[in-house]
Amino acid sequence: MTRDNNGTVIDFANCPRTHIAVVGGGAWGTSLAITSARAGRPTSLWIREAEIAAATAATRNNTVFLPGYALPDSIHVTADLASATRDADIVLLVVPSQHLRSIAAQLRGFLPAQATVVICSKGVEQDTGALLSVVVEEELPDHAIAVLSGPTFAAEVAAGMPSAVTIASSDAALNPARSQAARVARALGTKTFRPYVSDDVIGVEVSGAVKNVLAIASGIATGLGFGANTRAALVSRGLHEIQGLSAALGGRRETVTGLSGVGDLTLTCSSEQSRNMRFGMALATGRSAADVFEGRPVVVEGADNAVSVTNLARRHAIDMPICEAVRAIVVDRLPIPDVMNALLQRPFKDERADLGLSIPHSISRNAAKSMAGI
Repeated sequence: MTRDNNGTVIDFANCPRTHIAVVGGGAWGTSLAITSARAGRPTSLWIREAEIAAATAATRNNTVFLPGYALPDSIHVTADLASATRDADIVLLVVPSQHLRSIAAQLRGFLPAQATVVICSKGVEQDTGALLSVVVEEELPDHAIAVLSGPTFAAEVAAGMPSAVTIASSDAALNPARSQAARVARALGTKTFRPYVSDDVIGVEVSGAVKNVLAIASGIATGLGFGANTRAALVSRGLHEIQGLSAALGGRRETVTGLSGVGDLTLTCSSEQSRNMRFGMALATGRSAADVFEGRPVVVEGADNAVSVTNLARRHAIDMPICEAVRAIVVDRLPIPDVMNALLQRPFKDERADLGLSIPHSISRNAAKSMAGI
């Protein structure tokens, strides 16, 4: 039994038959549609490419983006955005972060007034430096907004393996049980898909955006043959970078230690199921992305966000050396050995970051001059 702040009982077991529309038919969008149907919700799935939508509807299998996982017959698959969302109570936006604004703008004309918009993409808008919740709020100002993030590989969620996510909405600070995050949690939750409610939208968003960049760094380190020590150091110091940026933007540091932060970071930095990690491995070993992903169309969010995240950090004077190193490799095309040497030869710092300690590296005080800023 759950009660809200006024003592009123909230009956999660008998919540209304919420219609959920999933906008974005990639691996994660398809997996969320399967989860929604598994939760007993009327579900529609919008896939941008008409031919893929038609094939998925006919075969009940998204062979391009999530092959091998059958879509329940109850899922309505369509390439018509208006048809997918017209009657929706909850809309899950699962499109690449740099396309989120244009899709949100298209929804403005026909999205039902009562629909809650849930951002399931991870990133920072490159042109503006805006978090994705700000982007959606600008394009859909009359709609409630929530954010969903956490340590989830699409295939494992689609297979029904136990998984947990964080769903955040700002109104959860006032009344968690009646918040938009709670509404989405009880609509999507199943025996194996467990949502946790948060009010820290900024902390959840920053964690999701930065971890993709750090996963590329982990892939590079793995591709170079480095071991468990390196990965543990990278995850720990990467978490520090997430905390610094999150705090500067108004997020809470403790959010970063939860599912959307350390949970997702650990997952994507330790498994080759992570697209960003595999992309980093490709960079380190000289393989092409097409070869690594076997010719399948894959969006590597960390590549775009290496720029948007570091631009945002620079604007707020936040030191993010690992993310800057990824940017130097992915965007500036600097040689990986040079970037790694500069990163490893930075001055020794205090772990707390408030002691003001900076000891010049004993190997070379001048080796990183050409990489100033990393």
